[in-house]
Parts: sequence; C-alpha cells; structure tokens
Amino acid sequence: MEYVYAALILNESGEEINEDNVTAVLEAAGVDVEESRVKALVAALEDVDIEEAVETAAAAPAPAAGGSAGGEVEAADDDDEADEEEAADDDDDEEEEDESSGEGLGELFG
Repeated sequence: MEYVYAALILNESGEEINEDNVTAVLEAAGVDVEESRVKALVAALEDVDIEEAVETAAAAPAPAAGGSAGGEVEAADDDDEADEEEAADDDDDEEEEDESSGEGLGELFG
C-alpha cells in the first residue's frame, strides 16, 4: 500500500510519477524500497488518469460487511433447495417404477 500512497502523494502535489520520485517519497517515509515494485507501479500507472480513478472509487458504494458473501450464501442455499427438490422428484419417479415393476411380479407369483 505504501507504493500506491506514494503515487497518490505525488499526484496530489502535481509531481510526475516516475521511479525516482516514488523512490524518494518511500525513502522519506522510511520504507525499504524494492526497485521491482517501484518499476511495476510506475508502469501500471503509465496510462491511468489517477484523478478519474479516485473519483470513480469514491463514487462507488462500499459493500456492507458480509454483503456479497451473504448474497452468495443465499444463492447457494437456493441452488441446494433446487437440487433437493430434483432429488425428491427423482426418488418419487424411482418409487413409482419400483411399484409398477413390483405389481407385475406380484401378478406372476400370485
């Protein structure tokens, strides 16, 4: 996160987001800088409009705690209920087949 914060600080102060500036901000904050992470960050942000990204993120509603997980659980519960109903229907069909085949055998052996 420190690397992203460094990019945000540079953007806010109007400075160019490049490897030297990101490294300088991170070193000033006392972070052990990994050059590969700095290079990856600068490359990833090369074509990104940070102001637009921040506005988009700020405008997006934050999910309630457990909101998405709860929805997934409910959907899974609905799927389980549907599977149980199908299994019950299959069991009924098998019982009907068993009864009908049993009737034929009963007639054979009296």
